[in-house]
Amino acid sequence: MARRPDPRPRHQQIAAELRAEIMSGALRPGEQLPSTPQLVGRFEAANATIQRALQSLKDEGFVRGHAGKGVFVRERRQFVVEATAYKPPTTGGYSYELLEVSETPPPYDVATALATPDGENVVLRHRLLLHDGEPVELSWSYYPLDIAADSPLSSRKKIRGGAPQALADLGFPERRFEDRISVRQPTLDEAEGLDLPADVPVFRQFRMVYSDSGRPVEVSILIKGGHLYELSYRDQPAEGRPDAPDRQGPGGGSRST
Repeated sequence: MARRPDPRPRHQQIAAELRAEIMSGALRPGEQLPSTPQLVGRFEAANATIQRALQSLKDEGFVRGHAGKGVFVRERRQFVVEATAYKPPTTGGYSYELLEVSETPPPYDVATALATPDGENVVLRHRLLLHDGEPVELSWSYYPLDIAADSPLSSRKKIRGGAPQALADLGFPERRFEDRISVRQPTLDEAEGLDLPADVPVFRQFRMVYSDSGRPVEVSILIKGGHLYELSYRDQPAEGRPDAPDRQGPGGGSRST
């Protein structure tokens, strides 16, 4: 059976090839890209098509243009978002904006994961994670009402030690998690909230957190731009449980407010 030909416009195909070379290190940080005539010859494309491809990479932050000199790969590699349970805010590092705290009906997939009875609300904490002032991740974290009501999780304030500490203080320490990662195009709110360039997809992480006896105590939906970030998993036991499954995962720190 024949495979479907790539339906993307030629400039997007060329940008994808160059983007892959930058991400793999074949084109190194600070290295000058081949000249436009060289790229025209390599890809057998018109000058205008090459310029559109380069503009896409500039918009995404992969390359920088220097007048009279050429186009250069950005100085830093992909930004790896460390996936710790809590990221303390630091000057020039991570910070959080608490966008919403409310009692709300959960989306269907969240209600299913939390085993929420029909018609029952959950507590929502909606946040924006920034690094050095730049938006990195949008998150929506949901908690069962019988756990979170009248607790720090339902307060419109940041939580010292983050949601993991709040859950532990309530008698529901995090014991394990499950992640589902998918990729899709962003919604309007996601594109604007993360300041995404055109045509950039997002990572969608659906995280289910369990406490003792396998009780689900949190579901988080974490959205990151797919252009400048890498998701990092590490093998590290949960605090206080050397035999526990890994708690690390991409974006876990966004649950810290």
